Amino acid sequence: MHNAAFAALGLDWVYVAFPVPTGRGAAAVRSVLDLGLGGLNVTMPHKSAAASACDDLASEAATLDAVNTVVVDGGQLIGHNTDGAGFLRALADEGVAVDGKRCLVLGAGGAARAITLALGTTGATVTVAARREDAARSTARLADGHATTLAAAAIDECDVLVNATPLGMHGEPPPFDPALLHRDQLVYDTVYPTETPLLAAARERGVAAVGGLGMLVHQGARAFELWTGRTAPVDVMRAAALGA
Repeated sequence: MHNAAFAALGLDWVYVAFPVPTGRGAAAVRSVLDLGLGGLNVTMPHKSAAASACDDLASEAATLDAVNTVVVDGGQLIGHNTDGAGFLRALADEGVAVDGKRCLVLGAGGAARAITLALGTTGATVTVAARREDAARSTARLADGHATTLAAAAIDECDVLVNATPLGMHGEPPPFDPALLHRDQLVYDTVYPTETPLLAAARERGVAAVGGLGMLVHQGARAFELWTGRTAPVDVMRAAALGA
């Protein structure tokens, strides 16, 4: 999707993948300056190592101690995390405003933490449910929210339910009974591009349900803007992602 965006704007850039072994993430990030790269994305398991390798961090990356986008600025490496912004932009595409809404985030990993932090900036009330109570508490604190077990009441009382776990990527069922969902809710599943059992079950019950492709596209679009200083051609990026 980045190469499609570069082509659409006539930019002489190219986006390629560099496999990096575990434990070498920081060294790979520092090589950006020596190689003359314009910037890069970082994925698991290197996001924390990338944060340690940057010269400075944007506020969201510093709070999360996780970087997924590195920008070169005056010979300095600046680390950003675009996941939260990508999530909020994806919700906006669906006409969903979360200000004042009760949001339940499932999971406490990197995506869950970025989403929780972003929700906390909107005025939403955030609850986090995860397998490990300590991880749920740590994540919830990013939004001044609270942790909970994945009980029926927590699901029933939320306006927006976000699956920020990998469950569903390989056809796994959701970690709760979908019969607990109701029509007044929105279900957002960060898994992409598949139609997950959670999404299918929600739609069968008439519940609004959205998959994670929008978040993928918008976090990428934000990275594109940070690198190039140009407005990202989001429709071009979405079409390329769908085509792939």
